[in-house]
Amino acid sequence: MTKKKSPVISFEDFSFQYRAQKKPTLTGINLNIYPGEKVLIAGPSGSGKSTLAGCINGLNPFSNPGESTGKLIVDGVDAMHSSIFELSAHVGTVLQDPDGQFIGLTVGEDIAFALENSCTPQDKMHEITKHAAELVGIENHLDYAPHELSGGQKQRVSLAGVMVDEVKILLFDEPLANLDPAAGKQAIELIDEIQKKTDTTVLIIEHRLEDVLWRNVDRIVLVNEGTILADMTPDELLSTNLLRDNGIREPLYITAMRYAGIDITKEKKPSHVDFVDLDEHDKEKLRNWFFAQPLSYKEPEKETLLEVKNLSFGYNRGQQTLKNVSLSVKKGEMVSIVGRNGAGKSTFSKLVCGFEDPNQGEIFFEGQDLLKENIRSRAKKIGYVMQNPNQMISKTMIYDEVALALQKSGKSEEEIRRKVEDTLKVCGLYPFRNWPISALSFGQKKRVTIASVLVQDPKLIILDEPTAGQDFKHYTEIMEFLRGLNEKGVTVIMITHDMHLMLEYTPRALVFSDGQLIADCRASQVLCDPSLVARAALKETSLFTLANRCEITPPESFVERFIHEDREVRSHGR
Repeated sequence: MTKKKSPVISFEDFSFQYRAQKKPTLTGINLNIYPGEKVLIAGPSGSGKSTLAGCINGLNPFSNPGESTGKLIVDGVDAMHSSIFELSAHVGTVLQDPDGQFIGLTVGEDIAFALENSCTPQDKMHEITKHAAELVGIENHLDYAPHELSGGQKQRVSLAGVMVDEVKILLFDEPLANLDPAAGKQAIELIDEIQKKTDTTVLIIEHRLEDVLWRNVDRIVLVNEGTILADMTPDELLSTNLLRDNGIREPLYITAMRYAGIDITKEKKPSHVDFVDLDEHDKEKLRNWFFAQPLSYKEPEKETLLEVKNLSFGYNRGQQTLKNVSLSVKKGEMVSIVGRNGAGKSTFSKLVCGFEDPNQGEIFFEGQDLLKENIRSRAKKIGYVMQNPNQMISKTMIYDEVALALQKSGKSEEEIRRKVEDTLKVCGLYPFRNWPISALSFGQKKRVTIASVLVQDPKLIILDEPTAGQDFKHYTEIMEFLRGLNEKGVTVIMITHDMHLMLEYTPRALVFSDGQLIADCRASQVLCDPSLVARAALKETSLFTLANRCEITPPESFVERFIHEDREVRSHGR
């Protein structure tokens, strides 16, 4: 009989209360994590999962003051009576936003930073840095500056930087939030590979459950309202309703199986679409569900709002970021722009908004030449919400930030207040209206920037990654809000890496690759075309895989059927 290992992380009746809060954020936590395990910590925003992680890596209470009761032992260290410095030798943390973790001027310097701090001899430092870079596949970029890297490459550098200390525990805080689908898939594969090579204990905090489950995890710990609701294997948890009941999106293929009346049990091994155990009876149920309601795609003819002709642009002479892009967007449409990091999606938006001037081409808005208008006049018609909220925020308080655009509008203070408060309610921010922005999470700051644009009633809104860092509840609130605006006539363009968002909310997708528009078609067709998925660094939807396994053709019609059903279910609150 083998002796069970001692836990590498152990919570015993543990509670934590921030100094600024009236009640504990975590209460009565009992959790053991063992060496070499890979554990996914899931939960809605505000559930306490980030607080849990902050206690493990020392951010709580050493950066964010607070009081704790009970015990927390991390790799033999009493975490609450230690220091960030001591805990960093045991726990390596990779942040949601890799840019916030860069210190060095080059990749090599950044990876070696911890070694320089501990006065490691030069030759030893080079050897360790090279080894860490090879582990994460970034060894050919050691002389690159951080800004020259893609989102996925930055993530690899962050990972190498925490691995030089040979930590026992790796903690990933929303590693997929800023990555395109293919880079996200690679990140999950990389984490899996690193864990196998080093036998490190891995903790992943992530909203995108289906994407994390691309590779096996040992357990999922579900947190809500500061307590642990479940600590189960993925197969066990997916056979319950706990995820849906707590505002976490379950994998799409699981939802489709439920819609078809299939009983999800742990014996079916539901944690991966390729291995879920479907017998002939299950497949027949899915086929019957699919054929039960024929779909028609007829779109009403609408006037053109935005028209772009032969648009080209390069940040540097001789390098084209966009090449001959031509497209049009109709009034009242909701459209996604998708493609890999660096494909030209954000550049396209900047040209439309007037932040950059094209090298060639034309842009028309409601038939008028937009290139003759300055940024200020364009901003009254076109609202732009950037990917990083910190780049948009200029005020200290939430209310002031959202009211800023209305200050010179000629409206009375009372009209401005009413408009701002209505917008904050819609964006789920009304309870925080008198808070400083610095007290908000990344996802909440994102909603402040959306509110500051929406308050101006633009005809077209362009959003760069509107739901990055949002849990399913807030994602749904924002997207249903945008859909409501869209139904009132506001045209919405979304740049997104979230394939679920593209499928569920935008019938049409514009696919960019290497500065060119390579596809303009229905969203369901994009994710059922393997060659297009590969060219644009996207990720096939699990609904495509499920349709193929059940021999349902064409698979894009199966995807459309799912979207239709999902919308019906949500609108009736089932």
